[in-house]
Amino acid sequence: MSVDIINRPNRGKSKESLTARRIVYYILGILEILLAFRLVFKILGANPNSGFVSFIYSLSQVFLVPFTAIFRSAATQGIETNAVLEPSTVIAMIVYALVAWGIVKLIIIFTRSQNKDQV
Repeated sequence: MSVDIINRPNRGKSKESLTARRIVYYILGILEILLAFRLVFKILGANPNSGFVSFIYSLSQVFLVPFTAIFRSAATQGIETNAVLEPSTVIAMIVYALVAWGIVKLIIIFTRSQNKDQV
């Protein structure tokens, strides 16, 4: 049985497939980190006039546009800051993770079909 495993063609494990999958997950990781920063900054009531916070908000806003009208944001007034819970950010993180997972699965399917055609 171990000989059969060794002699099998690579199923979706070609070098190009592995590189493409890593690129997709790398992009997803950057996007998730960006959205996580936004979520934490909003919840903690970070100062939007701060350079870094403003940069994160403006950069991440592009990725939140499809999800902004799904739920209303919940805001609480604190002594110094306003804490905001944006459900759209959480939904965006989930949707983008599922899309990346689907793209990786498609890459695996296409490379498997190419490997079968070559055998």
